[in-house]
Amino acid sequence: MVVCIFALQIPQSLMYKFLIRPLLFKLDPEQVHHISFTLIRFFSKIGFASIWRSMYVIENQALEREVFGLRFKNPIGLAAGFDKDAKLYEELGNFGFGFVEIGTLTPKPQDGNPKKRLFRLKKDSAIINRMGFNNRGVFDAVERLKKDRNILIGGNIGKNKITANADAVKDYLICFDALFDYVDYFVVNVSSPNTPGLRELQDKEPLTALLLALKKQNRLYGSKSDGTKEKPILLKIAPDLTNSQLLDIISIVKTTKIDGVVATNTTIARENLKSECLLVEEKGGLSGKPLTARSTEVIRFLAEKSNKSFPIIGVGGIHSPEDALEKLEAGADLIQLWTGFVYEGPSIAKRINKEILKNTINLPLPTAKRKE
Repeated sequence: MVVCIFALQIPQSLMYKFLIRPLLFKLDPEQVHHISFTLIRFFSKIGFASIWRSMYVIENQALEREVFGLRFKNPIGLAAGFDKDAKLYEELGNFGFGFVEIGTLTPKPQDGNPKKRLFRLKKDSAIINRMGFNNRGVFDAVERLKKDRNILIGGNIGKNKITANADAVKDYLICFDALFDYVDYFVVNVSSPNTPGLRELQDKEPLTALLLALKKQNRLYGSKSDGTKEKPILLKIAPDLTNSQLLDIISIVKTTKIDGVVATNTTIARENLKSECLLVEEKGGLSGKPLTARSTEVIRFLAEKSNKSFPIIGVGGIHSPEDALEKLEAGADLIQLWTGFVYEGPSIAKRINKEILKNTINLPLPTAKRKE
């Protein structure tokens, strides 16, 4: 993302925040995203990958986490939406992430919503996006996932915009089948606010039916005589759910026996923002610092009301090591970044991991270990 600063022997976070970020933020955010991908790919090919790893990757057994049967090198992941089409997951791992979640992927390619659809709210350290599941389709991504890799990959799956909710299960199953051999876990995305009607699938009846269908398909793979194991299935939920709806989520997790929850997606709320009204009024999902408190609140509610009976990946407004520790202390087993990576720069995962090492003794054990 900011390759011109990687070789300088000064604090990367300061260089990024006060020199590089202001330059990048003068450009259209979606354009910057594509430029960043091109630069990361180019510099990786000419030998910078090992330099980045030496600068940003911390390997320490105390950082490792065993969650829903998988061993994570550290609990910091890159959230879905950054590497939608699985183009750069290996290279992004060189910035200190313990796992990368690709997607959201749909069965058929789709362009997403009309541009302009990505907006920075600088005064709020936030982003509004209404991308609309823009991706090249799950089968295109699978071709890039066939190569060997050294990082855990999550597959975030959704439905095409043109698919009616009544037929949504078919889309999710297509993505599940296509990705099964190539990802380590699945995330079912029914909580994006940018596909019309998608959030209706969060209602108890359709959501239960969808998850049961995926679990049934998962069991079919696990019943094969070749030793194939079932893959963890998680549900990504919106931060805008009421307490009653969150209790329904806990009930659904118990009924369907899925493996965990990702809390949370972006929000449609717009309270207490400082940015210009024209920006604040843009439609789409809001991410970043304004979501910090609410996502932590949802994590804590789920952990306490479920008696920590399932793993939680915490995401939403993590811009500092303190934000990350707060999520972990609230009950998250793993955490993910997206907007924090954009605003804070490539050193953010390293800084969080260093702080986790300092505080390991005070943090709760991952859910998988608490059950033992």
